[in-house]
Amino acid sequence: MLNIYCRLGLIAATLGAFCTGAFAENAKPHTLYNSLARSAPELNPTVLKSALSAMQCAVNNGQERSERLAVIDYSQPSTARRLWIFDLRQKKLVLRDLVAHGQKSGENFATQFSNSEGSHQSSLGLFRTQESYQGTHGYSLRMDGLEPGFNDQARDRAIVIHAADYVSPLWSKREGRIGRSQGCPAVRPQVARQVVDKLKDGQFMFSWYPDQRWLKSSPYLNCKPRQIASAG
Repeated sequence: MLNIYCRLGLIAATLGAFCTGAFAENAKPHTLYNSLARSAPELNPTVLKSALSAMQCAVNNGQERSERLAVIDYSQPSTARRLWIFDLRQKKLVLRDLVAHGQKSGENFATQFSNSEGSHQSSLGLFRTQESYQGTHGYSLRMDGLEPGFNDQARDRAIVIHAADYVSPLWSKREGRIGRSQGCPAVRPQVARQVVDKLKDGQFMFSWYPDQRWLKSSPYLNCKPRQIASAG
């Protein structure tokens, strides 16, 4: 874990760009992070800083600004409300709730991640949400993974946000965990429409876990413009 926290120097430096970068009209230095952190005190500061750093890197390298940001902390158990959705303009938390991980990622804790078709594992990194649609699971949301080798097969794998009955506190009481998906970040049916409506049409979603290969290689956490350009 020490290596993870040592990386915060790079993340903090990137966050400094908020004062002159894409979010200048909305925030002074660090006020976006500070405001979001105050609204979500249970969210690990490392995870929030990583999400904002990755998002800022994407914006600095040509991605459009977004109005909202979703953060998933897969280091937390599935029984925890490990999905946060933030309004970036109002600098506040708008939703915190349960979210599933893939069947092959783990039991109550996700520990394995994949970008491969048929893996039934969740993927890490920065995503861009796209269009909503009516599918097998009802009102759902497609997304594109932005990180080569880690999540850029999301659309081909049909990794989407959708409602699932197995995402339920009652399920966790019975099984010791909520149910698992085929890799999708499935949510409770009671909040699914709200989640999709908040995140559709070009918002950012960031999925985090202390995976050393991803932490060292992510072009967004390490802000490598050449890798980002080649993936576009």
